[in-house]
Amino acid sequence: MPYERRSELPKPIKENVPQHGQDIYRKAYNSAYDQHHGNEERASKVAWAAVKRKFEKGAEGHWHRRKS
Repeated sequence: MPYERRSELPKPIKENVPQHGQDIYRKAYNSAYDQHHGNEERASKVAWAAVKRKFEKGAEGHWHRRKS
């Protein structure tokens, strides 16, 4: 099901990904959900790929913006 608000996102995303990354995830998920006819697994994979284009997980386990 699409997410209307950041607060509706899965707990691991809310707790670990910065707010801008959460927004990217939500928008990408919702778009992919529509494009893939409600396939939640596919929408999640697309959303994570979108987040990983702008953010990366550091050695300490925290997500941060990519330098380039």
